[in-house]
Amino acid sequence: MTKFHDDTNCIHGPSHNEDPYGALTAPLYQTSTFHFKDAAQGAARFAGEEPGYIYTRLGNPTTRELEEKVAALEEMDDAAATATGMGAVSASVLSFLQSGDHLIASKALYGCSFALFSHMLPKFGIEVTFVDMTQPDALQNALQPNSKMVFAETPINPTMTVLDLDMIGKFAKQNGLISVIDNTFLTPLLQKPKHFGIDIIIHSATKYLNGHGDVVAGIVCGSKEHIETIKLTVLKDIGATISPHDAWLINRGLKTLSVRMERHCASAQRVAEYLEGHPKVNEVYYPGLPSHPGHRFLGKQMKGAGGVIAFEINGTLENGEAFINATKLCTLAVSLGDPETLIQHPASMTHSPYTREERLAAGISDGLIRLSVGLENVEDIIADLEQAFSHF
Repeated sequence: MTKFHDDTNCIHGPSHNEDPYGALTAPLYQTSTFHFKDAAQGAARFAGEEPGYIYTRLGNPTTRELEEKVAALEEMDDAAATATGMGAVSASVLSFLQSGDHLIASKALYGCSFALFSHMLPKFGIEVTFVDMTQPDALQNALQPNSKMVFAETPINPTMTVLDLDMIGKFAKQNGLISVIDNTFLTPLLQKPKHFGIDIIIHSATKYLNGHGDVVAGIVCGSKEHIETIKLTVLKDIGATISPHDAWLINRGLKTLSVRMERHCASAQRVAEYLEGHPKVNEVYYPGLPSHPGHRFLGKQMKGAGGVIAFEINGTLENGEAFINATKLCTLAVSLGDPETLIQHPASMTHSPYTREERLAAGISDGLIRLSVGLENVEDIIADLEQAFSHF
């Protein structure tokens, strides 16, 4: 097959023009089950002796198109689509860990990932150690004889801390661990964890991959062996599989991923530079700024800094609430990667599963604000932030 650039693959994917009727847009197979021509064919498919579809929880042509396209973008062998981003997180962990195993995780994570690791996994006898992966010896110091996996996201939500994927990948390989990276914030267009030896890559497809704010979904990319294990165990039996309609919507969204990410990154850079110069802002966390420690990874690990900014405002928690409430163009909502600019307060929203002590230890202060820069005119976004600052 001809090797295309990523922005071409976002549109066409590996199975381009294979529709038997020549449809330009791949059809939506909105069906729960698939019929067999006879009992022998049904038996052969259940036995794995004949390719084909059986039941949408086990596979669907629309879902398969999405899986193949994202796997190709991540340069991984295969992928499994899930009902939510947390479905991708839980499937990537529960498929490979059991009672008595040990997971090493970044101390700063998306709030629900943290809640799963800190509150749910211990109920099933899985031990978790949270570490600061920016520290040189943190992973080695956390290693135990029963360690089986290392899990992180980069940039980290919401502090925008950038982790060294090469270091994580090498550590995992040297110690026989499965490495899992959440690549939601940058997408395969800006960062390819496989290039650094990462085994499993996950996305909340709700965000940039879909890009229109009308789907919740996830996807896990990995080797054929890892994906087969995920599909035949956790996804099959727990059932967090994606609906065909949601897969169809994400396939549609992927066609514009390249141009959307260009705009998100360019506008976020402008907004970050504006915020860094504002007298009511204490700190701006955005890897596109030379002042950010993660800036050194641009051009090496990351092709771009993404569309999410975090910043600390002067004053109290009440000032932060007043600022957010005063925005008019920016939408007060969680999530990211939508056409709309979204603004939220992690301490009271996405990271509320943390205790205050856990939150502060992860670098999430009372005054931290997260901004997902959308596709509006950047001058309008900046003007909205400027007028909101006047309210405190």
